[in-house]
This record gives sequence, structure tokens and C-alpha cells, in this order.
Amino acid sequence: MTTAPGPEASAEGAVRGEREGHVLLLTLDRPAKLNALTPAMTAQLADAVREANADDAVRAVVVTGAGRAFCAGSDIAGLDGYATAWEFGERTDYGDILRTLKKPAVAAVNGHALGGGLELALSCDIRLAAVGATFAAPEIKLGWIGGSGQSALLAHSIGAGNASWMVLTGDPVDTDTALAWGLVSKVTEPGALLDEARDLAARIAARAPLAARTAKRTLRAAHTMALDDAIALERHLQTVCFATEDAAEGRAAFAERRTPEFRGR
Repeated sequence: MTTAPGPEASAEGAVRGEREGHVLLLTLDRPAKLNALTPAMTAQLADAVREANADDAVRAVVVTGAGRAFCAGSDIAGLDGYATAWEFGERTDYGDILRTLKKPAVAAVNGHALGGGLELALSCDIRLAAVGATFAAPEIKLGWIGGSGQSALLAHSIGAGNASWMVLTGDPVDTDTALAWGLVSKVTEPGALLDEARDLAARIAARAPLAARTAKRTLRAAHTMALDDAIALERHLQTVCFATEDAAEGRAAFAERRTPEFRGR
């Protein structure tokens, strides 16, 4: 996994990867700039996701930020470096990258999640937040809108009215509002956030890994497919899972009153 450079690290920032058991912790590490992503960090995130997808030892991922922010999105100071609007639109997008992750992902939102940072959090399957974290889609205040699924992902997560409130005003919401709207599943004290996220990811990682990956696919399909088609896909993938060695192990463990040992086969 990509690791952070030492204290002499450049302003480009880094994405640090640290695996504990079957859980991979990815930390956006550019705290002086609220973890605003640079092209170098985006490339590192792409590498980390590609490696995680290929590594059977990784069964769940936690995404968080260093310092007092989760992620402030793109580094606005660098946006004028694109020669044309077309070049900007064709850039590699970190939200798109994170959505290619095949393993279940938990966002541990430790502070500000703004713009593209909000999209990163929304691209995870489950979101936890620390007291004091804020969420905002502030692009409209600068003359543009989000471009990595912000509107669609917000509408699916918190409903059309609340999504409209966030996207059209650009104003932040606090953790109490985020919890009430369903933007996050749980709010913790700041010092407990990472432990909570790791514990949740470890519980997911203890489940049958093929079933967890398949469940992630069916949950995503629920956003994009008609109801009958989504149910048909779920039924098909259930049949595929039922034929795996892990499913046989699960049935045997149930009959023998023991904890199953899943191997991802």
C-alpha cells in the first residue's frame, strides 16, 4: 500500500495505507490544506484502490482524513492549472476512483467533508462521523456544481428535499442534522471515531467476503435498476453465493454450533 513520506513531505500530500487484519485504513494526509486532494494524491488513491481490489487479504476498507478535516475536495488553488474546461472535465476523478472499490467501505468523517470530500464520503457504503464534523456542497457559492455524483448520491442518501437544501444553498450541516437526515449512520466522540470505524469494518470483514462483495453490488444496483430487475439480480447473485464453499461452511458451522471460517471461495 502507498505510505506517506516523512516530515519533509511536499505540499502534494499523500494517501497512507495501513492494514490491520483484514481491514485496510486509508488516510488522506494533507492536514495543512484540510486534505484537499492534489493530482498526486488522486493517483495514489487509484493505486490503493487497485491494490485493495486485488488483495484477498483486504476484506473491508476505512477511509479517513488526517488532522481536523476528512477532505475539503479538490485543491481550488490548482484548478486554474487546467488549460480548458474540457480538460478539467476529463480529469481523473477521485470519487469515481473510490466507487470502483469492490470491498465494503466505511467513511470515518473526522472533520470537514466539503465538496469533493462530501462525494468521497458518499462513495463509501457506510458513514460514521465525529461530533463537530460538517458536511457541505459549497460549489454553488463559487459558480459551479459538484461533478462526481453529488446530487444523485445525496438524493439517494437523504431525500430530494434535503439534497436540494444542501446543493442549492451550499451551506454546511452539522452532525446532528446529518444523523437526522440519514447522511451518517452514527455520531461518536472524536477520540472514539476511528476505533468505531475499525470495529465496524472488522465485523464486516469477518463475514463471508464473497457474500459481502456481492451484497455491495446488489445495494448499488438498488440505486440504478428498476425494482423487478434489482430483485432478479439479487436472486441470481444469491444463487451464485449459495454455491460457494463459504456458504457450505456457513451451513456446516450453523449445524455444528461453531463460528464459521470463511476463506473467500
